[in-house]
Amino acid sequence: MILGATNAPTVTDSTNTKANANDPAAAQDRFLKLLVAQLNNQDPMNPLDNAQMTSQIAQINTVTGIQQLNQTMQSMAEQFNSLQVMQGTALIGRNVMTEGSSLAVADKAGKGGFELPSAATNVKIEVTTAGGQVVDTIDLGAKAAGRHTFEWDASKYTGSTDALQFRVTAVNGSTKLSSTALALSKVTAAGAEDGQLKLTLANGKTINYSQIKALV
Repeated sequence: MILGATNAPTVTDSTNTKANANDPAAAQDRFLKLLVAQLNNQDPMNPLDNAQMTSQIAQINTVTGIQQLNQTMQSMAEQFNSLQVMQGTALIGRNVMTEGSSLAVADKAGKGGFELPSAATNVKIEVTTAGGQVVDTIDLGAKAAGRHTFEWDASKYTGSTDALQFRVTAVNGSTKLSSTALALSKVTAAGAEDGQLKLTLANGKTINYSQIKALV
């Protein structure tokens, strides 16, 4: 944008600060002061024509509109983050299921879940140590496609239950089916990061809200 003219004085506004440097109203005020100064000091033999003035006014209106839109979007993003945190706070203390094979053990009972893409004639759960040693096996029989939960009696297990894992084996006749293991854990904290709702779980993991498969 060309607003200067030969011998035109520099117009300054001592009240401007960094706080209002991007303020649309302040930008428009600075533009009008520069425009008035240009008109007052233009060459009488070569005055600013209507087309030039209209073009410059259109440009400042466009810039002002973009600044106002950016401010509106920033405000909406901040409000959205606040709403997300409130939503996450409501989940604190709730148990959620996410992809994972950690076995949650409490009150002598181990709990977990899994998803099947199609019906299975037999599903087997193997409870293992962190090193892969099988501790116990649970036969669940036939299961329909979809999400399921299971419970394991840990009352007879004398080892540490802190790092127990599980794996799922599902078959349909002689055909092995793919399955997704789901770990159960309690939400202990919530917050927003980069516009995403983040949840901290009791098992030490931090996940996005979108990673939750189910509330239990």
